[in-house]
Amino acid sequence: MISKFMINKFQTSKSGVLSLRLLTFAALLLTCVGLFVSAASAELCSTVTDMDAATRSALEHAALQFGDAVVRGDAASLRQNAIASLASNFAGAEALVNESKPVLAGAQASVRATYLLDATGGPPVLEHAEFLCGIWGTPQFVSFTLNSLPSGKYGLVIEDVKSSKGPYLLSFILQQEGAAWKLAGFPPPKPGQVLGHDAPWYLTKAREFKAKGQTHNAWFYYQEARALVTPVNFISFTPLIKLDKEAQQSMPADLPTNGPVNLTAANGKTYKITEIFPVVVENGMDLVVKYSLPDVSNTAQTFQENSNVIKTIATKYPEYRETFAGIVARAVAPNGQDYGTLLNMKDIQ
Repeated sequence: MISKFMINKFQTSKSGVLSLRLLTFAALLLTCVGLFVSAASAELCSTVTDMDAATRSALEHAALQFGDAVVRGDAASLRQNAIASLASNFAGAEALVNESKPVLAGAQASVRATYLLDATGGPPVLEHAEFLCGIWGTPQFVSFTLNSLPSGKYGLVIEDVKSSKGPYLLSFILQQEGAAWKLAGFPPPKPGQVLGHDAPWYLTKAREFKAKGQTHNAWFYYQEARALVTPVNFISFTPLIKLDKEAQQSMPADLPTNGPVNLTAANGKTYKITEIFPVVVENGMDLVVKYSLPDVSNTAQTFQENSNVIKTIATKYPEYRETFAGIVARAVAPNGQDYGTLLNMKDIQ
């Protein structure tokens, strides 16, 4: 509703100013309408507090059955209850079930979180689907980003699993077909602990390393904390956003996170480092360093190159001796062939 004050103001303005103001008002009105239409056609996300009880019950019941099948190693049951596109290409999911047997056998699952993702009413395939749950910045905010998503109604159920090997997170993507919820995706199970420690422990250690000026150790521990709190790779939520922001503030510039970096050895030779990441081993963690080498066919020579890289890394970053049991250097040729060498930290001189 336009007030008398606005009418009087328009009437007493010069024609040019009046036209400009009317155009501005019209532009703002069109913008608001556009935003309304965009919001109306956007993907919808519902949490357990938003969805009806019947939908929640159906989603969680189906997901718990899927979880039970994974624990029992029953890939055939999962395939039987999968959507057609997954059932016809089930080798990856079956391999995942078989790989999970040793750690999930006899485990008990319970539902941690349930989400309803509505991608209907748009194009047949959504190139970039984004589901926003809750209000941005609040502790309850969660978002999901999925590419090349066929139109439909989906559910994501995340389960806490207690096994003899420790806690795990199981996640299932479900798609509605008629009255049934079918298996549409099975992301890899995620451990809730690494080497007996959970995400808060790694976050605390990361902050301790940061306080001591050990920014490289801090970065790797931030990433470990992140991995432990992230059930699937297409999720974001407020604590994770804060963790990422904190980690980015202390990210070392000489890590190959945004592309290869150069490492110069004592003999003056420069190596192009492409990846650095920790891996869990029986007695702790090793640091893996991948770098480019034109040819790795001469294994004796490549071993010397690997040893040179390992010694240079250990010398340049003495803080690694406090954190890692060993360093693995992997030389990678342009054709993808690689050759690796492991040296225990105590043997690196």
